[in-house]
Amino acid sequence: MIEKFKTLIWIKMIIRIKIVYKTYGGLFLLGLIGIPVGAIIGLIDTIFGTVLLKVTDIRETYPMYLIPFLAVVGVVIAYCYFKFGGKSSKGMNLIFEVGHGEEEIIPLRLVPFIISGTWLTHLFGGSAGREGVAVQIGATFSHWVGKRLPIKNASSIFLVTGMAAGFAGLFETPIAAILFAMEVLVAGSLEYQSLFPAFTASFTASAVSKALGLEKFYFTLSSKVVFDLSIFWKLIVLGIIFGMVGGAFAWCLKLAKRKIGNRLKNPMIRIAIIGVCLSVLFLLFYKGRYSGLGTNLIQNSFYGGEIYSFDWLLKFILTILTLSAGFQGGEVTPLFSIGASLGVLLAGFFNLPIELVAALGYASVFGSATNTFFAPVFIGAEVFGYSYLPYFFVVCAISYIFNMDKSIYSLQKISTKQ
Repeated sequence: MIEKFKTLIWIKMIIRIKIVYKTYGGLFLLGLIGIPVGAIIGLIDTIFGTVLLKVTDIRETYPMYLIPFLAVVGVVIAYCYFKFGGKSSKGMNLIFEVGHGEEEIIPLRLVPFIISGTWLTHLFGGSAGREGVAVQIGATFSHWVGKRLPIKNASSIFLVTGMAAGFAGLFETPIAAILFAMEVLVAGSLEYQSLFPAFTASFTASAVSKALGLEKFYFTLSSKVVFDLSIFWKLIVLGIIFGMVGGAFAWCLKLAKRKIGNRLKNPMIRIAIIGVCLSVLFLLFYKGRYSGLGTNLIQNSFYGGEIYSFDWLLKFILTILTLSAGFQGGEVTPLFSIGASLGVLLAGFFNLPIELVAALGYASVFGSATNTFFAPVFIGAEVFGYSYLPYFFVVCAISYIFNMDKSIYSLQKISTKQ
């Protein structure tokens, strides 16, 4: 009798284990696979990011010799995409189409095209970012892996996983990266199914890029501001301003792409004409001060360098023109620089520490332009310190509300549950 009872217990345990494995086994396996995937993406991010920084150093050393040729390089980029790019020319839009089930394949050629195009854009003075590039790198490789796994929904799960790993590998902010990837495809909704593999891939990618010496920006805020009612109202007003600026950036970018695309339908003619205009403007405005990522403005914002009252606006305009012309690169780092330099300007009006308002602008303009909420809150915490999480939460929440539901990602969907 006792033996039969023991046998019955073992049978029930085996059945329960099978149920648990059937429910969570595939997800656990995806999490394990996320580790090598994150490592490879972290390696690619490191190569991309390191070369990009070297390219930036070269341009800053010889701006007068490189920026005049921006239009020529632009024509080369446009021709290569037109002749050989195929669907990879869609860039971030292709990632969103796959994420929404409207496309099934991301060609691997997207990776070398977007990397080389971004390097050339930055070398010759275009105002663009890098994070969107890293997200595309991660999504392309990870989705390719997911398509080959005999697990249900592996490709869609690994698309989000790769987006998170790409973000984390370049910025070394894994928590913000996970949240960004989970909420960016559909604003107001989180893709929880991808959480565990995104977690393992993001932390692995971040650890790999850090171990390989990829430069990361972080700044420890030292300002002590008591979180009281008077500060709370100031944070609300700042959130409104940053939200409107980020939303305006997204709206203007979409408008500029449509208007310029309608008037100059040939991509090579378009990039040539606007490239010439940009070369003149970049050299006219302080010999390339607004070229590249905008890290010079970020450094000046936090380390006491000179910030002009119009820095944020010129970076705003020139980044939109660069990307609308067809040059390659992301938007995120320029958004950081726009927010930080605008924060320096606003700090005096609100009688708040410059570094604090710059940090709030850094995070919230990014959030409002991408129409995300959790990612900017945690990128603020990971870059500037978790003790300021309440400040980032308030400002990013308000900026998210006041961005008019605009996004730099034109194919982003809005959740009906908002």
